[in-house]
Amino acid sequence: MSRAHRCPLLALVLFVGLSCVSVPGPRLSKDPATLRYTVTFVREPTRALEVEVVLVRGTPRVFRFTSPGGVASVSAYREDGAHFELPVTEGRVVLPSDIRFLRYRYDLEAPTRSRRQGLFAGMGEGDAWHVAGRAYLIRPHQTPPDLRVELAVEGADALLPWQPDETGLYRLRAEDLVDSGFHGFGGRRCQVVLPDAMLDVAVLGHFRQLDDTQVCGWLKQAAEEVLTVRRTFPYPRITVRVIPVPGHEGPSLFGMVLWSSPPSISVLVGQDASAASFARDWVALHEMLHLAHPAFLPRVPWLSEGLATYYTEVARVRSGRQSAERGWEELVDGFARGRRVAGARTMEEVVSGNGFSPGTYWTGALLALHLDVEIRRATGNRRHLEDVLELLAERGPSSTLGAFGVAVDAVAGQPLFDALLARHLKRAAFVEQEGLLQALGVTAESEGIQFVPARDSLLREAMESRGYIRESPGIRR
Repeated sequence: MSRAHRCPLLALVLFVGLSCVSVPGPRLSKDPATLRYTVTFVREPTRALEVEVVLVRGTPRVFRFTSPGGVASVSAYREDGAHFELPVTEGRVVLPSDIRFLRYRYDLEAPTRSRRQGLFAGMGEGDAWHVAGRAYLIRPHQTPPDLRVELAVEGADALLPWQPDETGLYRLRAEDLVDSGFHGFGGRRCQVVLPDAMLDVAVLGHFRQLDDTQVCGWLKQAAEEVLTVRRTFPYPRITVRVIPVPGHEGPSLFGMVLWSSPPSISVLVGQDASAASFARDWVALHEMLHLAHPAFLPRVPWLSEGLATYYTEVARVRSGRQSAERGWEELVDGFARGRRVAGARTMEEVVSGNGFSPGTYWTGALLALHLDVEIRRATGNRRHLEDVLELLAERGPSSTLGAFGVAVDAVAGQPLFDALLARHLKRAAFVEQEGLLQALGVTAESEGIQFVPARDSLLREAMESRGYIRESPGIRR
């Protein structure tokens, strides 16, 4: 999308001698080996983010936007006064030699006129706005591990994935900009405090029936339910942005986690949602449960979504938010939805198509359930799938499908994963469901889910048993 370049109007204390015809003075970092970003939230003529980047000597000459489309051109300046207007081509900007700093504008309100609003491109109301960092932050095309970044935000209270220092400055690695997570500007703040973690929350808009304490109480409930799956909350601090959506009553319309460092979560909530509607919500919990497993590289949607989907029901049973019968009913209904999408295809065929279809979620959830059962069978109900997640957490924030399989075998004490995965992949999707539920004593009757004595009834009861949830200090506003 093309957009006209305009001369930025900034305060004298920020720039010296700035005009449309003279060379603006860059904001220099005290560390000459550090890229310095200044992001300014402006309100006129439209709400936008004006970004300045002071470059390091020897900085690569190619910069890019991870998700292009929001910026058409970048102004580049040399110290000798030369000024270049550089086009953004397929997300890339090639700099002439001796460029000292860059400036450009990302129009947050442009989606309302010419492109669809959304979590990534930008959405908001008044002075409360949400956008993905990858949409508006330019970065070096290549990010050497020793290249550092200082980032400052002006003009609005911001909630970024990272923790600022006491001066409000974010000190990052250049690679943190590759997936820079979700960002919130303006709005209101509250904190969810757990025994060993904290959730910083931005409420980006207004609700008709909810106050901020109720919103953060809902997030606190979800965070505590994660503790029925993991011994401690997976990260000491994460950020969550809640965006009200006009014209909707549903508690959670959509949610997403981005694997920034640390991960960041954003959730769309109906502007007309009530506090009572959160009782049946699963989206916030589902997104937080993604933090319980590592980021799989390359992506394996059936595994990541399958784990989160399976544990969404297990955690709600363990916390007491839903009965065991209701939890199994949710799983059985989900398997039925997945089966309708899968048809006669094998699991391999289902997951090789649309990476995030209902078939992908629910074939993955069935395999997660089967893995949990097989680990418990192999260890006499002493070990379980959560132990795999704990083992992987000790090995770092990212993993691979192969490493996940190795961890399963280590916890089970015997080779298990490869054979079970091949069994699911090569056969018709969900063909394992009936025998697995029968062994667990789960039967679907016309009046609902019934439990009957069966081979693995004790395993099922252990899977449902309430985890120990420590009392949290509470919520801060």
